[in-house]
Amino acid sequence: MVDFVGAGCGAADLITIRGARLLGEADVIIYAGSLVNPELLKYAKSGCGIYNSALLTLDEVIDIISAAEREGKRTVRLHSGDPSIYGAVREQMDRLRELNIPFEVCPGVSSLCGAAAALKAEYTVPGVSQSVIITRMAGKTPVPEREGIASLAAHGATMAVFLSASMLDELSAELIRGGYSPETPAAIVYKASWPDERTLRCTVGTLAETAEREGIKKTALICAGNFLGGGYELSKLYDSGFSTEFREAKI
Repeated sequence: MVDFVGAGCGAADLITIRGARLLGEADVIIYAGSLVNPELLKYAKSGCGIYNSALLTLDEVIDIISAAEREGKRTVRLHSGDPSIYGAVREQMDRLRELNIPFEVCPGVSSLCGAAAALKAEYTVPGVSQSVIITRMAGKTPVPEREGIASLAAHGATMAVFLSASMLDELSAELIRGGYSPETPAAIVYKASWPDERTLRCTVGTLAETAEREGIKKTALICAGNFLGGGYELSKLYDSGFSTEFREAKI
């Protein structure tokens, strides 16, 4: 049996209770060593086989899992954040299906959530944006043309850009080309929830210079949109003039 476990965005105590339990029960742990906080490995039991997937190919990961299955062992595949967002899990799941190896998925706290917490911000602010676009710049992994940054920015929604901290000149230009003004609020959140977390507020037009000044080149989530600004509408949920199934309007 294999459990894909979301490690959370960094802090060891942000893993879910289920995820921590699964780590403690595992006979084999394969963890994303370049991204996962090694403190999480303290949940492992004595004698657990631990492998760093940063040093492995897909075939080698599957070989380790297959060997564990033959020996009746339980494996945890520990991914950063939540496995469903840029986790490269689909290819692993398909291989396990081909091999008739059962698996389950335990979700984790994405850096998307960790960044909002660090910023003390809400992505979906009434009167500003009710949508969050999760995307990335094209790099070694291409992005479909229809999903280019400029095309997505045209919606004016909240943008959360992963895996793009080294391309901020290009990102800024594409956001502006898509319709964001250079003065649109933006933020760079470096290593959300880690001990060395940093939050840098800037604008879409100053993303690159802010990152260069602060020496940030990777492991950062880029947020852009007027959700970071000052104007918004109050929620109807708590509006005294708005009736819900639980209370009547007071005015």
